Amino acid sequence: MSAAPPPATVALTGAAGMMASLLRPFLAEAGHTVRLLDLVAPDNPGSRESVHLGSVTDSAFMDRALAGVDAVIHLGGLHREKPWEELVSTNITGTQVTLEAARRNGVERVLLASSTHAVGFHPTAAAGSAGVLPPRPDTYYGVSKAAMEALGSLYADKFGMKVVSARIGTGGERPGNARTLGSWLSPADSFRLVQATLSDAGAPGHHVVWAVSANTRGWANLEAGRSIGFEPQDDAEEFAAGVDSSLGDGHAALLGGAWTAPGHKVGFDNYPHLAGK
Repeated sequence: MSAAPPPATVALTGAAGMMASLLRPFLAEAGHTVRLLDLVAPDNPGSRESVHLGSVTDSAFMDRALAGVDAVIHLGGLHREKPWEELVSTNITGTQVTLEAARRNGVERVLLASSTHAVGFHPTAAAGSAGVLPPRPDTYYGVSKAAMEALGSLYADKFGMKVVSARIGTGGERPGNARTLGSWLSPADSFRLVQATLSDAGAPGHHVVWAVSANTRGWANLEAGRSIGFEPQDDAEEFAAGVDSSLGDGHAALLGGAWTAPGHKVGFDNYPHLAGK
């Protein structure tokens, strides 16, 4: 196993969100200095953490926030299906603004939170292939994550950065249903992915990797992650006894699960309470 990278100064977007909140203790324990970026203040910043309030779509804010950092962990964005205009602004433009601010500040390591929904219409069995699945999104949200990956590829190739596009299965403290026994990414493994991004392995370059743990019921080929030093160690099976699997997963055949169903509509149709706003 390769040596852990030395403590670094990292910017964490979406720092008040669930995944970032679960990740922060691991970053602190490793000695990293962390800039917490979000629209609202994250809870209980530690001695090595500083809070920076602003939007990932604000170029001036991002330029200031990324000055002098070694890496960016880009978790900021919308994490569910939303109207098209909102997803374009936050997930696509926000990613471009983040990558451009990183480039201007000479930041050479960026971790992007992509999603299985970028490839949701692929058969789940296809994820066992060693090759990278091309985009096949299941929603507007999935399209925004496919665009995120494309931007990561552009900045890696054009500017010599190391960009990791992490196709996250299911984050959270523990798996919560039958499906997540295969797709879960533990908080500790999300930290291991950060450490792999900080390493020199695969730099420069764009790396699309499955961000899932080493689950007994997992469906993902983990070789792309291993090529940059990401070796997940946790297994959702540890929690299987507490998960109700009696109903199974009626959408298990496709990576996007229920998001691929005709009834899971895109845009405003899925959010009638947002109509007219």
